[in-house]
Amino acid sequence: MLVEISYLSAFIVGLLGGVHCAGMCGGIVTALTLGLPENERSGWQVLPYLLAYNLARLCSYTLAGVLMGGVGWLAVHWLDLRQVQLVLQAIAALFMILLGLYLAGWWTVLSRLESAGAGIWSKIQPMTRQFMPVKSLPQAFVIGLLWGWLPCGLVYSVLVWSISTTDPVAGGLLMLAFGLGTLPTLITLGVMASFVSRYIQNQNTRRVAGALVILFGVIQLLRIINPYRTAV
Repeated sequence: MLVEISYLSAFIVGLLGGVHCAGMCGGIVTALTLGLPENERSGWQVLPYLLAYNLARLCSYTLAGVLMGGVGWLAVHWLDLRQVQLVLQAIAALFMILLGLYLAGWWTVLSRLESAGAGIWSKIQPMTRQFMPVKSLPQAFVIGLLWGWLPCGLVYSVLVWSISTTDPVAGGLLMLAFGLGTLPTLITLGVMASFVSRYIQNQNTRRVAGALVILFGVIQLLRIINPYRTAV
């Protein structure tokens, strides 16, 4: 039951994180859309391309979740300590709180994570030029796969969460659930960019979303601490 709650939580975090996605990936969506043939840029004609970009992005997220879940599995089984898993879960909860502060604009410490990942992105980004401008769905899919490795504090925070699952499959599913949560914002942004961008970048919207993500982090911490309280 707790596993299903974690997947649901990851989905909701992705949904709330749409306020960040609009700013981080909105420019990418716009650039990719403008690169399409002129007769396929407007309205619902662009939807197949948006789906291709985003489904490929989710594939990259899922792969990253599998890898990070595997790292957690190795840590727990190599050391054979239940405490390691609890520490990983506590770190993930703290990252969730930091993520909420980041989304709300109250403390942007996670932007340093994005800077740290910029080195990896600098190696991947030149590959995207080979597939632009986008003229076919396979091209859109490949660009989406590469896009999934864009440095993002939101993604990195959930990746830390996937490490705490200490299971490759669970880590992959957690990242998939998170990615599905980001879909509504990014697909709608591609179809109705101006309206959606204006709404979800509103400061009050960001604060509410950030506060809810902080709440998720606090609940996760309480779930870790509570067994020790009952034991006392």
